[in-house]
Amino acid sequence: MTIQQGVPHNAVPAVSDRKPRAKALAAAISASAIEYYDFMIYGTAAALIFNGQFFPGASPTVGVLASFATFAVGFAARPLGAAVFGRIGDKRGRKPALVSAMVVMALASTLIGLLPNFATVGIAAPVLLVLLRIAQGMAIGGQWGGASLLALEHAPPNRRGLYGAIPQLGVPFGMVTGNLVFILVGNMMGPEAFDSWGWRIPFLLSVIMLPIAYAIHRNIEDSPEFRRVEQESRNRAQSMPKSSLREILRHPKPVLLAAGTFAPATISFYIMTTGMVDYGVHELGMGKNSVLTAMLVAMAGWTAGTIGFAALSDRIGRRPVFAAGAVVAGVWPFVMFPLADTRELPLLILGLSVGLAAVGAMQGPVVAMFAEMFPPEVRYTGASLGHQTANIVGGGWAPMIMIALLDVGDGTLLVSVYVAAAAVLGLIPLVLLGRLKAAS
Repeated sequence: MTIQQGVPHNAVPAVSDRKPRAKALAAAISASAIEYYDFMIYGTAAALIFNGQFFPGASPTVGVLASFATFAVGFAARPLGAAVFGRIGDKRGRKPALVSAMVVMALASTLIGLLPNFATVGIAAPVLLVLLRIAQGMAIGGQWGGASLLALEHAPPNRRGLYGAIPQLGVPFGMVTGNLVFILVGNMMGPEAFDSWGWRIPFLLSVIMLPIAYAIHRNIEDSPEFRRVEQESRNRAQSMPKSSLREILRHPKPVLLAAGTFAPATISFYIMTTGMVDYGVHELGMGKNSVLTAMLVAMAGWTAGTIGFAALSDRIGRRPVFAAGAVVAGVWPFVMFPLADTRELPLLILGLSVGLAAVGAMQGPVVAMFAEMFPPEVRYTGASLGHQTANIVGGGWAPMIMIALLDVGDGTLLVSVYVAAAAVLGLIPLVLLGRLKAAS
């Protein structure tokens, strides 16, 4: 099988039965919400808690950098998860891969809540934390493709951008829920109790993912496109590809272009979420709950941008929408940081909301844009690898780079330049992707 680079693989019959479509969308949103709840409570804990629990004795800057290093390790594991779960998704189905990823995430996050700290077991504590973070990263690397493709491959042909973005509604819901849990637990106990053991509660709640994964396994049909391809293989007396990863590595150009295109979105997103939590609390001296509340409200801008611009991409194309979002996201930090520096909560909310809406313009169309680059037989692996490789290049390191730039620079100018440079560089593979499609 040969990957036809740049050819939109979207000639899919519409699904006539609305009930399976609605159930698939609900399952995809739920999976994204719970996975990102787990993934983002780790980011919040890395910014606020883990430096004291797992890296005591270090200076404040070194401690936060060490905490964010474990955060970045999860991103490094994402392509491995994309490859492992991608093979399951391309050979066995989107649903089995998604359910497996959810189980791994639930177990890893719950175990983090039970993990002894450095004072109890010494160096074993950060080592175990890193291993569990790797498991989290693999799970999120597998989950994205399962939830996105389960939704997109149930879509009518002219609404694939919108349907591919709908699972992303689970991202702000998961992040908001994670922030709310941190706020509620923090308000229910004193700072000492929260820093000592209260932070574990959000992680222990992750066990709820297991019955939800079981419900998806029992009640949701796999995507009609996967079932069609599977049936065609049976009719031809052929098996599904033994290794979709091998096929992707034989033709890596679409994956590399996808990763380069999406990297600015991941950099902007994690600068404006995880990085800004640390900046607001430790650099500006704002209250933890105030910063988390600003993030909670600002996610409305991200949600509106993601869904609205995804729907727009069905009308005017994926790349123009994505390019506009990259330009705004690259320029906006020069405005966002001065707004945050006022320490006024409404201005912090404004800065984050506009910035995250611009990120939404990139994240909204990207599922359909990536899916249309690969045939169904290797789509789970190809789209997931492109997306997760971008997260290594961009998102995983962005909070660490932000902390380092703040430490060596005078103010936030270097951080703004970093985001702007990433946006400019990301437009280059986007242009090459367009030329690749035009030449095919």
